[in-house]
Amino acid sequence: MVREHARRTASGYVAFVVLFLVSVGVGLWLYAALQAEATASIVIAAIAATLVGILWGGFFMVHPNEARVLQLFGAYAGTERVTGLRWANPFFTKAKVSVRVRNFETAKLKVNDLNSNPIEIAAVVVWRVVDTAEALFEVDDYVEYVHVQSESALRTTVTNYPYDAFEEGQMSLSHNMFEIADQLKGDVQDRLAKAGVEVVEARISHLAYAPEIASAMLQRQQASAIIAARQKIVEGAVGMVEMALTMLAQQDVVQLDDERKANMVSNLLVVLCADRSPQPIVNAGSLY
Repeated sequence: MVREHARRTASGYVAFVVLFLVSVGVGLWLYAALQAEATASIVIAAIAATLVGILWGGFFMVHPNEARVLQLFGAYAGTERVTGLRWANPFFTKAKVSVRVRNFETAKLKVNDLNSNPIEIAAVVVWRVVDTAEALFEVDDYVEYVHVQSESALRTTVTNYPYDAFEEGQMSLSHNMFEIADQLKGDVQDRLAKAGVEVVEARISHLAYAPEIASAMLQRQQASAIIAARQKIVEGAVGMVEMALTMLAQQDVVQLDDERKANMVSNLLVVLCADRSPQPIVNAGSLY
């Protein structure tokens, strides 16, 4: 694998001053040779002027959060990250690579979750290039590579979790967003490491059931919520009935046999667990 290593280049400002003075000197030399009509001097001065002209092509600019990958006749020569005007061998090719933080949002993918329910999901991936040599030489197009591999990692991650957790302690896509985001970041990083890319963040940006099952799953969610609410109501009602019977017995308000206790428990549970307010019936006669 090709790994990045630094290639120190000359300051462009110093090189500019030196080449300017050399260019003036060669120009005066060529002018004097032409005036003297010395053929040998003219040829040598012309060759020198040509070489100086070639050297002027060695200037390049490095902007902040940018790197230049230098190649000499196809061979990797190093990477320059020092910002400002720089000068290097004019025969170097100087490919520009941005090392700024970038982000993109994947397309909305239709994937089956752990329970084989079709869902729609998308993610935002924040990334940057940390090894310019790997980014240019290990993959064909590192930007396209990031996009494709991120979507592939998202598909793989989603299939390991259900949309909703119907079991106690089970992780789900809808309730464990931060844990899923960490898992997704690790999966994407594993795929992009060979491209010299670091994943800064990966998180789910869109999550929904597929349209063909959205209505049915909404009814299931509503039913689950109703069951959970009813369970809490029944637990509370049983506790209140138990407390009422205990207080009646302790304070000796009334003595009830088992049949009357059962009738009282039934009435209290109806009152406490009913969907609507019950209509009371007043018994004006004797208890027995």
